[in-house]
Amino acid sequence: MNSSNYIEHHLQHLQLNLNTFKLGNNGFWTLNLDTFFVGLVTAFLIGGTLWYVAKHMQLAKPSRLQNFVEVAVTFVQRTVHESYRGQSQLIAPLALTLMLWIFFMNALDLLPVDFFPLVLNLFGVAHFKSVPTADPNMTFAMSISVFILVLFYNIVVKKWHLGKEILTKPFGPYLFPLNIFFRILEEIVRPFSLALRLFGNMFAGELIFVLIAMLPWWAQWLPGGIWAIFHILIITLQAFIFMMLTIVYLSMAHDSH
Repeated sequence: MNSSNYIEHHLQHLQLNLNTFKLGNNGFWTLNLDTFFVGLVTAFLIGGTLWYVAKHMQLAKPSRLQNFVEVAVTFVQRTVHESYRGQSQLIAPLALTLMLWIFFMNALDLLPVDFFPLVLNLFGVAHFKSVPTADPNMTFAMSISVFILVLFYNIVVKKWHLGKEILTKPFGPYLFPLNIFFRILEEIVRPFSLALRLFGNMFAGELIFVLIAMLPWWAQWLPGGIWAIFHILIITLQAFIFMMLTIVYLSMAHDSH
């Protein structure tokens, strides 16, 4: 391949047409199989690992895996306690799920960009993107789910006060059309902000790894190593930001002032 073909090849998804159930892109009803399966497998691995640790807890001599899980759970509990002002048994598990799931999906970007494509090419799979969070379908699916949850808490917690809040905040009751406009704008911006921030950072990181892979093999180690070390910070930070904003948005759904 030349340079443009190599880049284009790594940016294409393994897709399934849901109308004909044949591989290939044909409009809106197309499923990115790589995003779907990698996200699903990652979720099951995380859930299975947490279940295993919970079933084999040791107080006297905890394993490294148990220590890691305890640190993650304690960190999320403290973050929720400091940022969330409502009362709900859903928020802490949701925050832990988002942080771990996004982090490990992001971490797949640290694998060599040709690893999965070369292995799956042996089985006749032409295209495969291994980083689900570099697909806007995945990031928007998560952000829209959070958006629906925020709307649910707004309605359940505030009840009729929600209507008063929409009509009177922030400019008073006489400017209610402007209040409604700003409220709708504020709510719509949130899922776009969550989805595009995560997608943009991961897509850019993946593209840089692809560009580094185009260098001669003996010249890839230095820029690839430097970018991989820096990218560890990015994948961790993006998982934390998504989790933190989710907690903040859900906390704001409980605020009546």
